[in-house]
Amino acid sequence: MSENTIAVSDDQFKKLVLESKEPVLVDFWAEWCGPCKMIAPALEEIGAETKGRMTVAKVNIDENPRTPNDYAVRGIPTLILFKDGAPVATQTGAMPKSQLKAWVQSKIG
Repeated sequence: MSENTIAVSDDQFKKLVLESKEPVLVDFWAEWCGPCKMIAPALEEIGAETKGRMTVAKVNIDENPRTPNDYAVRGIPTLILFKDGAPVATQTGAMPKSQLKAWVQSKIG
């Protein structure tokens, strides 16, 4: 992880995502997932560009199986945008940064 994204474990999920004052974009990913690695740089950039307005969090599904199960994550990468403690949008699969950014902006304004 870097300064623009935070790693979130099952135990931290409630505090860092559900209780966050700002929207949180959660990337459910795994080390072995090619498309996950493809979108990682775009998520880093989006994290930098939205700092202070939105948090980008990453949940490694292999190390934290409980949270993806709670949100019915079936394929990765799965991005879920949380606002006020609830999921407001879900996107599965890799896409270019421009599309990712447009999707996020359409949900958080």
